[in-house]
Amino acid sequence: MTVTTASDTAAASSGEPTISRALTFLLATACGLIAANLYYGQPLAGPIGLELGLSPAATGLIVTLTQIGYGAGLLLIVPLGDLLENRRLILTMIALATVALLAAAFSSQPIPFLAASLAIGLGSVAVQVIVPFAASMAPPAHRGRVVGNVMSGLMVGIMLARPVASVVAAASSWHVMYFLSAAVMVLLAIVLSLTLPRRVPHTQLGYGALIASMGQLIVTQPILRRRALYQACQFAAFSLFWTVTPLLLAGPEFGLTQSGIALFALAGVAGAIASPIAGSLADRGLSRPATVLGIVSVIAAFLITHNGGYGSTLALGLLVAAAILLDFGVTTSMVVGQRAIYGLGAEQRSRLNGIFMATFFAGGAIGSAVGAWAFAEGGWLLASSIGIALPLAALAYFATE
Repeated sequence: MTVTTASDTAAASSGEPTISRALTFLLATACGLIAANLYYGQPLAGPIGLELGLSPAATGLIVTLTQIGYGAGLLLIVPLGDLLENRRLILTMIALATVALLAAAFSSQPIPFLAASLAIGLGSVAVQVIVPFAASMAPPAHRGRVVGNVMSGLMVGIMLARPVASVVAAASSWHVMYFLSAAVMVLLAIVLSLTLPRRVPHTQLGYGALIASMGQLIVTQPILRRRALYQACQFAAFSLFWTVTPLLLAGPEFGLTQSGIALFALAGVAGAIASPIAGSLADRGLSRPATVLGIVSVIAAFLITHNGGYGSTLALGLLVAAAILLDFGVTTSMVVGQRAIYGLGAEQRSRLNGIFMATFFAGGAIGSAVGAWAFAEGGWLLASSIGIALPLAALAYFATE
């Protein structure tokens, strides 16, 4: 069960990355634009549900189905990067996302829109084919830096998606946001088709055996298990924070408008600087201290929010600082984790990435659900206490490594 590619061979024998800065920037941009598709629906769920006649309970399906589609794609489509020519796979998934975005934009009934939401999530897993694709073009000595740079684009896309969707919908309608994103996907596909090199794996497995082998990887790769569980705790805390803070800021203590909350969300973009820093640290053999830095940063982010009276200018400033510190910590541990699992073998890199991402994505879904419940039951005190406990659990597990 081996994969040999021209890019992997060149990367292994070269002292410098075979991926240029221009291509790295393009892949980072692509990741950001594609990943943003997963988050446009979050701030637009209210007006979409109202126009389509969805009940308040059913409106939550707009986000949930997108997440389900993405999770399914991580386990069922991303592993194909170890089997199929990567450029074609990436372009195919972008095409699926484009069709789904157009279907959502044209929808006037609930069922077609919800089906489109599911397909948007499925097509957006192109991101998780791009990241190991980029890693395959870099030699081991520079792999962390390349992965970090590409992941910085993904994090910027995630953090900008919500405020951009809010601004576009306020200026026009939610339909326009989906039309614009579909147009961007078409342009992106054209550019990638002209610039991406071909990468052809030579795995001899069939699709069924490929998927079945993922269970064996979980059992036989302790680095994969550990890194996935660390990040599941980290991303659960991340999702809890970004689920609860809009509720907190809109409440009577702070009384922020939707525009104010959108501006607050922009603060998280600053945390994207962690990606290249974390990648460089991992390349220098500093993965352990970088992991500790990432986990401790998330703990500190929640702790500092308890200084200053709720509703005060100081408290709002500390929440902004916490958002930056939280995103810095989560991104740091994620990039270090990806760098570690990508070193386990080029022939299984896409499957490793699919397992890693699916595990911490599940953690994020749990964090969102628990965060909403905790805030309703015990306010920010209970929600943030759980936010502290999650990275503490990761740190305790890391101490046994």
